[in-house]
Amino acid sequence: MGILDNRVVIITGAGGGLGAAHARVFASEGACVLVNDINRDAAQKVVDEITAAGGRALVNTSDITNYADSENAVKQAIETWGDLHVVVNNAGVNRDRMFASMTEAEWDTIMAVHLKGHFCISSHAVHYWRDQAKAGHKVDARIINTTSGAGLQGSIGQSNYAAAKAGIAALTLNQAAELRRYGITANAVAPAARTGMTTAVESMATRMAKPEDGSFDYWAPENVSSLLAWLASAEAAGISGRVFESEGGRISIADGWRSTQGVDKGDRWLPVEVGEAMQALLAAEVPAQPVYGA
Repeated sequence: MGILDNRVVIITGAGGGLGAAHARVFASEGACVLVNDINRDAAQKVVDEITAAGGRALVNTSDITNYADSENAVKQAIETWGDLHVVVNNAGVNRDRMFASMTEAEWDTIMAVHLKGHFCISSHAVHYWRDQAKAGHKVDARIINTTSGAGLQGSIGQSNYAAAKAGIAALTLNQAAELRRYGITANAVAPAARTGMTTAVESMATRMAKPEDGSFDYWAPENVSSLLAWLASAEAAGISGRVFESEGGRISIADGWRSTQGVDKGDRWLPVEVGEAMQALLAAEVPAQPVYGA
């Protein structure tokens, strides 16, 4: 018995890293998990681990950047287990480059995998859930998106990635506002964990290495998975439109853009007067967190 008993879940990019950890944790909590990854062998390995432990999981290799093909993941989940409750948009890649040197292909790849990838399967899932709701069936569904600290505050050398992840955070807010009427919640998580992407740099690999003394493994991806598993559960039905950060044993809420009190002249500002207004604005502001790597 677990908090996700019989919940049917699609997890994208689940052949390794955070996605694989999510799949294992979700399955251990009783979920039926569709392990989506374009690398069939990697996805099959995760499925084999889950089934060997007594869980339920199947491989899906739909291309999340292809709208038509991504529908096959939704169809497979429903045809196999009779329903769908959760979509976890996790798949991602990196194409890091300083903005002045970035190519169009590097930009487009990140937008396709991250931003469009978050749209495709979710769109098909929402169509299914909306039809269920309109037919009078109770819907208790979840969209769980993956943003990043890079998207929340910027990251040197990752303009494409930061822009896509910021877009995902904004997408989450819209989804939550628009889909609540159908019984669908939408939340996003900015994870920090040891994965192939985060340890590609030697200094990060050393920093995030698993401790040899058996102490708490701060950077283990499963630490993040626990939050996602709870968000996917029935207990989280009232939580929507939030962006969470998860790292080690720490969970926090990322506050979004907020309007300040501002300064109001009650009339049009002349260009020459704006400098004085700007001084007042900046004196009263709460500074943003610094861009990563700045």
